[in-house]
Amino acid sequence: MDSKTIVILGAGIGGIVAASLLRKALPRTHSVVLVEREERHIFSPSLLWLMTGERTPERISRPLEALRKRGIKLIRGNIESIDPQARAVMVNGNELTGDFLVIALGAELAPESVPGLAPAGHNFYTLGGAESLRESRINFRAGRLVVLVSGMPFKCPAAPYEAAMLLEADLRRRGVRDHTTVDLYSPEPGPMGVAGPEVSAMVRQMVESKGIAFHPEHAVNKVDPSARRIYFTNNTTADYDLLAFVPPHRAPKAVRDTGLCGESGWVSVDRGTLETKYPGVYAIGDITGISLAIGKPLPKAGVFAHEEAEVVAHNIARAITGQGEARTFQGHGECFIEFGDGRAGFGSGNFYAEPKPQVAIYPPSRLRHLGKVVYEKYWLFKWF
Repeated sequence: MDSKTIVILGAGIGGIVAASLLRKALPRTHSVVLVEREERHIFSPSLLWLMTGERTPERISRPLEALRKRGIKLIRGNIESIDPQARAVMVNGNELTGDFLVIALGAELAPESVPGLAPAGHNFYTLGGAESLRESRINFRAGRLVVLVSGMPFKCPAAPYEAAMLLEADLRRRGVRDHTTVDLYSPEPGPMGVAGPEVSAMVRQMVESKGIAFHPEHAVNKVDPSARRIYFTNNTTADYDLLAFVPPHRAPKAVRDTGLCGESGWVSVDRGTLETKYPGVYAIGDITGISLAIGKPLPKAGVFAHEEAEVVAHNIARAITGQGEARTFQGHGECFIEFGDGRAGFGSGNFYAEPKPQVAIYPPSRLRHLGKVVYEKYWLFKWF
C-alpha cells in the first residue's frame, strides 16, 4: 500500500490518544506526525490538586519527547495557519501536509477578553495559574474567597465547583475557615446543566452543603483589580480578597481563520465520525461544537476527547488498511467530582440520548476519590 501521512495538531488528551493508537495500528511505512508547541503534557484534571498543594508539576506532567520512542514524529512549534482543503499546516514558517488531518488543538484561554480579569486573580486552568493560587492561598487566612466562571462554554464543567469545594476543604484543614467566606459566581443557571436538572441540583447541594454561596446567572462584565471588585452584567458587584477564575474560552485563531467554525464559534463535525466538511479532516475534543437533542452543546471534557480520538484513530487506520468495521462516537461520558476531605462523587451517562441526556450522579465517597487517584496514575503510565 502507498505510504500515508497522518498529521495531528495538539498534544492534549485527544491528540496523544489518537497519535498513539494510530502508531500502534499502522505499519511503520506510514507516518504519524504530532504537532505541539509545549515541551510537556500536563494532565489537566490534576491541576485542581496542584492548586491545593497536593501535587507538584513534575508529578502531573510528562515530557512529550517520550512519544518519539513509540515511533511518533513530534514537531514542536507554533501553528500559524491551517488549510483544511489541502490538509496543509504552516508550522514555524514551514508547510506540513498530510493525507489525513486531525485537529485536536483544544480551547484557547482568553482572560484578556474580560477587562481587568487577568491581573485580578489566578487562572487555575493553567499550570502557572494553579501554582500561583497554591502559593497565594497559604497567605489567605481571612476574608472573601471568590471562584468565578467568566464565560461560557468552558472545559470540564465540574471544575469550578470542584475548585470551590477543594479550596473550602483547604481552609478548614489550615484552621482558618471561621474567618473566611467562599462564594462561587457563574453565568450558568445551575451547575452542569447539560446533564439535567437532577444532576445540577445534586451538584449544587454538594457545593452549598459546605457553606459555599452559589450565585447563578452572574455574567462578568469587568474586574477592578485595585478595588478587588467584580462587575456583572446584571448591575451587581462582588468584592473579593482572593480570586480564582475560569477564563473565557475560544477556538485558537489558526482554527477560526479556516472557516471550519460554525455559529457556535467551534468546529462543526459529524457527531458520529468527527469528520469536518472536508474529507479526511477531523476535529476532536474541546475544539468541536456538537449540538445535542436539547439544543445545548456537548460539554468540553477530556473523557469525550479520549473517546473521540479512539473512534477517529480506528477509522483512519481502517481507511488505510481496509481492516475492521467503521466505528462511531456514541456520546457516552463520565467524570469524577472532587468534594474535598478525600471524597469524590461520580457522574456517568449518555449525552446523545434523546429526547435528553441520560446522566446519573453518585454521591461523594472515599472509594470514588481513590478511583480518581488511580485513574490519574493509570493514564499517565499508559500513554507515557
